[in-house]
Amino acid sequence: MPRKPNARIGSGLARMQKQIRQSLVSMREEIRAKETELRQLKDEESKLSGLAGLTATGGGGTAASRAIGGGRARINWGTVLEKMPKQFRAGDVHKVRGLKEKRDSEIFAAIVRWIEAGSVKRKERGLYERVQQSPARNSKKTA
Repeated sequence: MPRKPNARIGSGLARMQKQIRQSLVSMREEIRAKETELRQLKDEESKLSGLAGLTATGGGGTAASRAIGGGRARINWGTVLEKMPKQFRAGDVHKVRGLKEKRDSEIFAAIVRWIEAGSVKRKERGLYERVQQSPARNSKKTA
């Protein structure tokens, strides 16, 4: 007779372990589904950032989470240059979406980098011209 209480404890333990295993399986499935959803949202955010001329930065967090916290995503200045007309002024750079609030010093720093890289030439004071890249030069970048 003393064995019956122990048998009940053993069967109760087995039932509890079975319930725990089932809970773990369902939690893992839920986690996989959430991770898939998160990957899709990150892909969507990346596409939208690309359309806005922004690139996501490394160092944790997404552009959306940085925007909530007050931080900003880095600007892809190469994309900005592609949006410029053949001849442009610094004011035209400010008109690109996402650059309206940039300081003049940041805009001019980008223009100087473009000039040093040979992507832009200074026509006259305040007027710049995009340089047509030769096909040989472009093929080096992709190779």
